[in-house]
Amino acid sequence: MAERHGVPAIGVMTTRFVSAAEMMRRVLGMPDYRFVVIDHPISSASETQLAAYARATIEQARGLLLRT
Repeated sequence: MAERHGVPAIGVMTTRFVSAAEMMRRVLGMPDYRFVVIDHPISSASETQLAAYARATIEQARGLLLRT
């Protein structure tokens, strides 16, 4: 993971995969690793929905990367 090398990074998960992401962060020894969560599914989302997901991702990512 990039953060282990001092590079700020985030993961983006859909709501369906949050439990898997939480398990992986524990397995990888990073129990406090935070990630962006967006609605699921994205494969059938409209362009309007995808744009909303992108905005939500950016807003959440900004907070995680700046640690706010």
